[in-house]
Amino acid sequence: MNSNFDLIVVGGGIVGLAAARAMQIRQPNLRIALLEKEVHVAHHQTGNNSGVIHSGIYYKPGSLKAQLCVDGARRMYEFCAENGIAHQRCGKVIVAVSEDELPRLDELHRRAKANNVPGVKKIDTKELKKVEPNAAGIAALWSPNTGIADYRGVCDVLARGLTETGALVRLQTRVTGIEESANDVTVHTTQGSLHAEKLVSCGGLHADDIARMAGIEPDVQIVPFRGEYYFVNPQRRDLVRGLIYPVPNPEFPFLGVHFTITTSGELEAGPNAVLAFAREGYGYTNVNMGELARTLYFPGFQKLAQKWWRVGAYEYYRSLNKAEFVRSLQRLVPSVRGEDIHRGGAGVRAQAVRSDGTLVDDFEFAATARTLHVLNAPSPAATASLSIAEVIASKIEGSERSQ
Repeated sequence: MNSNFDLIVVGGGIVGLAAARAMQIRQPNLRIALLEKEVHVAHHQTGNNSGVIHSGIYYKPGSLKAQLCVDGARRMYEFCAENGIAHQRCGKVIVAVSEDELPRLDELHRRAKANNVPGVKKIDTKELKKVEPNAAGIAALWSPNTGIADYRGVCDVLARGLTETGALVRLQTRVTGIEESANDVTVHTTQGSLHAEKLVSCGGLHADDIARMAGIEPDVQIVPFRGEYYFVNPQRRDLVRGLIYPVPNPEFPFLGVHFTITTSGELEAGPNAVLAFAREGYGYTNVNMGELARTLYFPGFQKLAQKWWRVGAYEYYRSLNKAEFVRSLQRLVPSVRGEDIHRGGAGVRAQAVRSDGTLVDDFEFAATARTLHVLNAPSPAATASLSIAEVIASKIEGSERSQ
């Protein structure tokens, strides 16, 4: 099999697939290889998230997240419609349940307007009941442009489109080393070595390690946080019509446990956010001692834990105590009961943390002369993926160095 390419993309999640597609559209004759270590694409973050098309409310005005989420949502709706992928523009409410949450709700409203998010408005209790009859709250934000999508389906279409137009999508191929010379990049894998003019890495949970293979020493390390879900039993599916979210803590990139309908007709509740014991640690029994030690000894994590240990301890308590999880849900929908929900799946979020303990709150890149690395792409990366791909394509075409 040919091992010489113009571009190698590492990572078969939605960002990697979208990046390969963007480059293929720009340069149809480009020889592209996409490498994914799992047996299918969208195996980790993409395939285990809540499936929400975010509208762009939460993100700091001027940030890449704010810019790319709004544009990405528009592109994602269009892509799903054009390709027959399940999606729904169902709308969402962000609910304030106490007076102290009202200033934060107002700040979200300000951000929504600054980010040009379509249709967002503040509503009172009476209007909230019209949208979500079972929701509690003294005020809320209504976001009609928020929706849901089958992101696994999106990735299947992206992968199929790549192969049909001549790209190589190679599964079960783990990258083991990267060597860059003045003339090309050599990528060593478990299935042999490949060569290319340029490399793009969208490594997700392993993004920092892949960057280090390429000779970059980023001031971030991926810390994995597991998000666990419950499913609401089918007979109680009518508790929620669309999406119901709490007002988030602005100091965290996590949005708090919430209710989300899915394209398969189910109703999810969650996720929480607990430290995972492995980068692919989807349960308490999934432990990688080497990866866990790297997290625990990382100065950035130690500083983060020192500041927020009470929050972390509560997340573990809620993870292990169903009654406490239910109490969190009852702040949003008081009529939900413990017998109404059962354990669902879990996802792991790749959160980049700086050595000073700061949680990286925007998409972040690093580069060498021939390689570009997506170091941080958590939510809303799935929503924004088609727009992130355009940024990646522009950067790799311009051979821009890290910023």
